[in-house]
Amino acid sequence: MSDKKKKSIILDGKLLSNQIKEEIKAEVAQMIDREDKSPHLAAVLIGDDAASDTYVKSKEKASKAVGIISSVYRHKSDITEKELLQIVDFLNKDDEIDGFIVQLPLPDHIDENKIIEAIDPKKDIDGFHPINIGRMVAGLPAYLPATPQGIMEMLKRYEIDTEGKHCVVLGRSNIVGTPISILMSRKAKPGNATVTICHSRTKNLEAITRQADILIAAIGKPHFVKADMVKDKAVVIDVGIHRIKSEETTSGYKLVGDVDFDGVSKKCSHITPVPGGVGRMTIASLLMNTMKAAKGEVYF
Repeated sequence: MSDKKKKSIILDGKLLSNQIKEEIKAEVAQMIDREDKSPHLAAVLIGDDAASDTYVKSKEKASKAVGIISSVYRHKSDITEKELLQIVDFLNKDDEIDGFIVQLPLPDHIDENKIIEAIDPKKDIDGFHPINIGRMVAGLPAYLPATPQGIMEMLKRYEIDTEGKHCVVLGRSNIVGTPISILMSRKAKPGNATVTICHSRTKNLEAITRQADILIAAIGKPHFVKADMVKDKAVVIDVGIHRIKSEETTSGYKLVGDVDFDGVSKKCSHITPVPGGVGRMTIASLLMNTMKAAKGEVYF
C-alpha cells in the first residue's frame, strides 16, 4: 500500500484571472464594434506608498490589457481632506468615468470613512460605500468588495462545494473578513455555509480552525496558520501577502501569505498560493465591477 499522500490542488489565481481578462477583453471588443464607448476606470493615489503605487500600476496595466481606459490621479501626501473631497466630487460628476477607486490607506490627517462615503455608490467599484455594503447584506444588486468577490469567483470556477460546510474566517476587517463572511453565509452558490469569524480576541482559536471545512485566512500575520491548525482535506484560502527576508532569493526577500504553505499544503485538499492566488483575483474583480458599471448592471 502506497504511503504517498494525494497532493493538494492549487487554486491558481493567475490562471483564473487571465481567463476573466480574456472574457472581459472580448466583451469590450464587442462594445467597440457597436460603437459604444470603452469602459473607463479611474484611480486616485495619494502619497508615495510603494505598495499602493505597485497596486495601482497593476490595475492600470490590467485595464489597458483588456481595452478598459485607465486614468490615474496622483497627488502628494499633504493634500487636504477638502481637496480630496473635491476630486471625488469631480469624478462623481464626470460622465466619461464609469467607476473609480481611492486607493487606501490614506494619510492620517484624512478621514477614510468620509472619503468613502463621498463616492457615488454607482461608481464605487471597490464596493466599500455603506450603501453597497448594505445592499450586499440584503442580497440586492451591488458592487462587491474586490477581494471577497475574487474569492467567491474562485470557489465558483473551481466548483468547490460550500453548501452546509463550516467556513472559518480569520480576520474581521471591513475590506475582507466581514464581507466574505456575509457572502459565504448567503443563500447562493457558492454560499449556504455556516460561518464562524475569528479574530485577535478569539479563545481556543486552533480548536475552531481545526473544525473548518473551508478556512479563509485574512489575519495579516505571515505564516500564522500552521499545519496543526488545519483539518485534513480542508480548503484553505490565503488572503495575506507579506514581504519577508529570505536568503533563497537574489533580491533578499520573498512574498508569503498568512498560511505556512509548505506545511499546510500537505494536509488540505485545495490551497491558494502566495503570490499567484487571491491577489490576482482582486484585480480581476475590479475589472468585473468596472464592466458592471459600464453596462449599468448595478442600479439604485
